[in-house]
Amino acid sequence: MVVVLKPNIPKEKRNELIREIEAMGVKVQITEGTQTSILGLVGDTSNLNKYRIASNEIVANILRVQEPFKKANKMFKPDNTIIEVAGRRIGEGYFTVITGPCSVESEEQIEGIAKAVKTNGAAFLRGGAYKPRTSPYSFQGLGLEGLEYLKIAREKTGLPIVSEIMSPDLVQRFVEDVDIIQVGARNMQNFVLLKELGKTNKPILLKRGLSATIEEWLMSAEYIMSEGNEQVILCERGIRTFETYTRNTLDLSSVLSIKKLSHLPVIVDPSHATGHSWMVEAMTKAAVVVGADGVIVEVHNNPAHALCDGSQSITPEQFSGLMDKIKKLVEIEGKVLVE
Repeated sequence: MVVVLKPNIPKEKRNELIREIEAMGVKVQITEGTQTSILGLVGDTSNLNKYRIASNEIVANILRVQEPFKKANKMFKPDNTIIEVAGRRIGEGYFTVITGPCSVESEEQIEGIAKAVKTNGAAFLRGGAYKPRTSPYSFQGLGLEGLEYLKIAREKTGLPIVSEIMSPDLVQRFVEDVDIIQVGARNMQNFVLLKELGKTNKPILLKRGLSATIEEWLMSAEYIMSEGNEQVILCERGIRTFETYTRNTLDLSSVLSIKKLSHLPVIVDPSHATGHSWMVEAMTKAAVVVGADGVIVEVHNNPAHALCDGSQSITPEQFSGLMDKIKKLVEIEGKVLVE
């Protein structure tokens, strides 16, 4: 339920109404506009006395929220969320490029890639220290050693780091070491992990699950937000369909759907979505045009010998050419390229 207040209401009267509503057993989230405020009611609102609330002199309208996600809902927060990380903005009006290898393989490797992508305009460095793999015999990542290498690369380049978490046991360590904590597709519905991340104040990059609907994806964001952390960035990384030529099927329409349903920023992962390095440039350009707030692209210094996902990784030289084209498209779309 959303309660729309009349314009220019004194805070004292607004707060009095909030206390009255919270006494009915729900939480109230305030969204302040230039002239009016919106009160988002979170919890079981089925038994609330709607007419009692509507009769208050400062209430302009009451709207029922049909969708099960509340805090992520655009009705609760009409203005799109912008998340700031280390002086860089992700969200409305900005286009952010996150890039780096699928897996951290060595200190030399991640440092070299970080320097190359920084020179060519990347805003964030991504690298997997822990890797959820389909086969238990595949390279699983360097673990905490990989996190240390990422921190060294950040220190030497100034690029904030993005890395995937797999276990609730590692939450505190990631909070200390990582600038944006990534939740991979396989953990999108790991609700224990999501709730723990919701208790932090770190931005969370939440990838769409392999076969998740848009509503299920937003409900996973709701798990994080319901615990108090509203810094969620959604990531479309392709979904599983009957098609086998590409690794997944990139659902660019999900960007438009998220923009209609939610205020949260949404970025696209063309690397995991296609599984083919030669498709990455075209899909990145498509992400810009469809209105995404950024992309996360895999870059490796030697894709043929990568320990993970080399076939979908582009080289630093290819990334340089990609950025030259992206800069022009971002400008045409009226956005600011984050550097």
